[in-house]
Amino acid sequence: MDGQIVESGEDLSRREAYELLAQLRAWAESAAPADVEALDPALHSVLLDDGAKPYPKLANEYRDDFVADPEYRATLPDLQNGPTSLISGARRLIQHVGISNFRLPLRVKTRDGDVLTLETSVTGTVSLEAEKKGINMSRIMRTFYRRAEETFSFAVIEAALDDYKSDLDSFDARIQMRFSFPVKVESLRSGLSGYQYYDFALELVEAEGTRRKIIHMDYVYSSTCPCSLELSEHARRTRGQLATPHSQRSVARISVELSEDGDTLWFEDLIALCRRAVPTETQVMVKREDEQAFAELNAANPIFVEDAARLFAEQLQADPRIGDFRVAASHQESLHSHDAVSILVDGETFRQDSIDPRAFASLFHVG
Repeated sequence: MDGQIVESGEDLSRREAYELLAQLRAWAESAAPADVEALDPALHSVLLDDGAKPYPKLANEYRDDFVADPEYRATLPDLQNGPTSLISGARRLIQHVGISNFRLPLRVKTRDGDVLTLETSVTGTVSLEAEKKGINMSRIMRTFYRRAEETFSFAVIEAALDDYKSDLDSFDARIQMRFSFPVKVESLRSGLSGYQYYDFALELVEAEGTRRKIIHMDYVYSSTCPCSLELSEHARRTRGQLATPHSQRSVARISVELSEDGDTLWFEDLIALCRRAVPTETQVMVKREDEQAFAELNAANPIFVEDAARLFAEQLQADPRIGDFRVAASHQESLHSHDAVSILVDGETFRQDSIDPRAFASLFHVG
């Protein structure tokens, strides 16, 4: 029993009694029945279900009038917060443990001062020391509900992180909040307008006492292959042969760490930065004149996946509000059966040698 000795007559709380019983049952599962009997014959029927003791008749109707008062709640078993003896596997530090895709509506402020209520997916994790069995997952969710009515910003996320670090007694933590941010955009020539939706994620990371504020955004654009464009023009010019260059829907995931002393980087600012880098953003509302304009825009901006990474980087490194950054681009080829991909990293925040096997598979836009 992990070296624990309870003196005869020592007062135990109900919680301590339940924890000791859990340890006894864990031991009995791997012990021989004779060993259990030798310890104390009375324990045999308590620890081992071998039919020796009749199973009690249980109520099979739900009682909605039952009240779980504090005294009753104190008797409830809590194995996740049990003693070290209940740990399964290697007693090792777990860097992140928590919840993923916990959804709730949150209020998000725009650059113009409007407040939008957006369905938000929350991932919250903390570190778990080697000598702790587990964490109480529901505390993470309760932390967010306490702040769900506030207009969210990094300051609010920091307060939430402080809350659940304290609640869960952990030293490292991460919060990531994903949502789709709507922006009204105009067509190229017809004067129509519609909403473009951008996948954003705000991430607050604390490790070894240092906090980093990170914004991720997916930017969807059209990429016309420069080689295919030149070959098509060659066929037209030399042989009078009609040919069209191949283009494809492409996605760049832009990840930026915010500078400590920088001004606010609004979502709309990051969108505008991407449009300056690669202006061939996919369109929302299109009439014939817009489709023609988009073809002309693509011809004026042919782009390889390597070009895309460097064009985004050129804009990112020029913005003083942005520190470290990463560009991950995927051109989903219409010529080949595979995609063309690139990753460009500046700084240590996003640097890694190994790539998640499915990292590029997530760079896919569903209309």
